[in-house]
Amino acid sequence: MAIQMSYFFSSLGEFSEYSALVVRRIFSRRYTFDSLLTQMHRIGVESLSVVNLCSFFIGLVLVVQTAAMLTRFGAKSQVGMVVSASFVREIGPVFAAVMFTGRIGTGIAAELGSMVVTEQIDAYRVFGADPIGRLAVPRVLATTLMLPPIILIANLVGIFAGYLLARFHLNVSGDIYLDRSFEILTHTDLVGCVIKGVLFGLTIGLIATFVGLKTERATEAVGLSTTKTMVRGVIAVLVLDLMLAKILVAVQS
Repeated sequence: MAIQMSYFFSSLGEFSEYSALVVRRIFSRRYTFDSLLTQMHRIGVESLSVVNLCSFFIGLVLVVQTAAMLTRFGAKSQVGMVVSASFVREIGPVFAAVMFTGRIGTGIAAELGSMVVTEQIDAYRVFGADPIGRLAVPRVLATTLMLPPIILIANLVGIFAGYLLARFHLNVSGDIYLDRSFEILTHTDLVGCVIKGVLFGLTIGLIATFVGLKTERATEAVGLSTTKTMVRGVIAVLVLDLMLAKILVAVQS
């Protein structure tokens, strides 16, 4: 147990040091704008379809579950309020971040891990290039910048999916659904949603690049790095979500 705790704090310290290096590299502009745009397209635009598809079906399921409960109390028309509040405050940010970790985080770790195994990272250092500035920073910036809009779009898709089911299956007025959906939301909810997206994206990017660059020189190590990224990324997102939720609730009260 003592050995495990020692390893945990050692890894945490190493990760903190790495995160500080990445932040310094961001402001020193050791990356190219073209590489950043490439990563933003690959990480953000290409993730929209799968995240939105899953968000659409989650919106449908959420309406089915909540409508059955609300109908018992004669409050079926309030289903839009439940769907929008659930998506914007919790489901949208956390679900999109988990999907992001599984699709993007593991991909980044595998890509960088393969470069370590094939000694491409060593080649960067031999030629005087900084692998953190050239490889890690564009990916971390891209995850930080692209996850918030992905979350906002996923929220709209989920709410729209709920609208369709409520309107054409539950016979809830579309106007009532939309009115209830947006009257429950506050500026704090929207700002909190964006803040969660930024912090989740930053954390996922840092974890994925850190694990990828720390991959051991063995073929099977690449698969292990993807697993580590998924596990650590999801745990980090859930812990951050709990902390941010307590802060946002305190701000609203």
